Amino acid sequence: MRTVAVTRIGSLRDPDENTRGRIGVVDFPEQPLGPEDVRIRVAYSAICGSDPHLAEGFFGTDVPIGLGHELSGVIEALGERATRNGLKVGDRVAGNFLRFCGTCRPCQEGRQQFCENIQDYNRPGMAETVTWHESQVYRLPDDVSLLHGSILEPTSVAVRIADKARARVGDRVAICGGGPIGQLTLQVMKMNGATSLTMIEPIAERREMALRHGADFVIDPVGEDQAALASEITDGRGYDVVIDASGSPRAVRGLLDIAGKGATVVYGAMYPENYELPLNLSDYLYLKELTLTGIFVSPYAFPRALQILPYLQLDELTEAVYDLEDAVEAFAVHISGRFPKVVLRCNDIDEEMPR
Repeated sequence: MRTVAVTRIGSLRDPDENTRGRIGVVDFPEQPLGPEDVRIRVAYSAICGSDPHLAEGFFGTDVPIGLGHELSGVIEALGERATRNGLKVGDRVAGNFLRFCGTCRPCQEGRQQFCENIQDYNRPGMAETVTWHESQVYRLPDDVSLLHGSILEPTSVAVRIADKARARVGDRVAICGGGPIGQLTLQVMKMNGATSLTMIEPIAERREMALRHGADFVIDPVGEDQAALASEITDGRGYDVVIDASGSPRAVRGLLDIAGKGATVVYGAMYPENYELPLNLSDYLYLKELTLTGIFVSPYAFPRALQILPYLQLDELTEAVYDLEDAVEAFAVHISGRFPKVVLRCNDIDEEMPR
């Protein structure tokens, strides 16, 4: 089974070809189909911003490391007991790459993101097929294409960020980082009634994209005075909710300063393992009473992400599509930042969308 994988550990941005991380298409054995499993012929699998971190050894260094967790496809086989969700062969689906066991203490306590057996079904989906437990699989709405369906998982992240933000209708909201998660979170927060909705992003094209997708304001944190503009936008009060979707240590430093008194600050990205945020407890947690939180994965968010998927503007996140065999080029384009999102076509699957 052809699968995109990390074949050498190292930064994909390393200028030295001898030490740079390497991506390739390798043959993996097809995953076994258990009695409650669903085998999916993968149509599309999108590159996530976390994938380069896997190449750097963030979750281990034994290569090859299979990649891919944002995907859509068509069911081609079902285990004999995979019947509780009403899934059928031929269904167009997407899903959650993680299977929560439901029996460990965190799962029993309703904190599935800390499931102690979360790696059991961690199977790469940037491949010809993937086999998941039926609890991970969701049938796509009729009016959502397979291409757009591959954005279900990052949409679930945006939904979970909104949950953690606890934004009220009318709250002033700022989002730092105009990549896929930032753009999706912007649309979700717009749905939630955000006001003074501001995208903080150094790349002009991504700021313009944010304006097309509902931002009221944009700030260039490199070429403009971020603190002064934030104060002007919020009448000196600061934002009620500040969300980081950049994962950049340089970007997160000033976000606490633009948060208003009593605000919630959500760190919704993956950060370098050794990064420690300078934090003056007196200024930010005592005098301003900020609530600081983050997210790891998205338990319980997938059904609601599925509900809003037809209402999101996804064309600009799915315009860069490469075939599976061109994975090396696709990752190079991803690293270049030319597109906010790059998607791999893992199989040619015809579908007729309703008009």
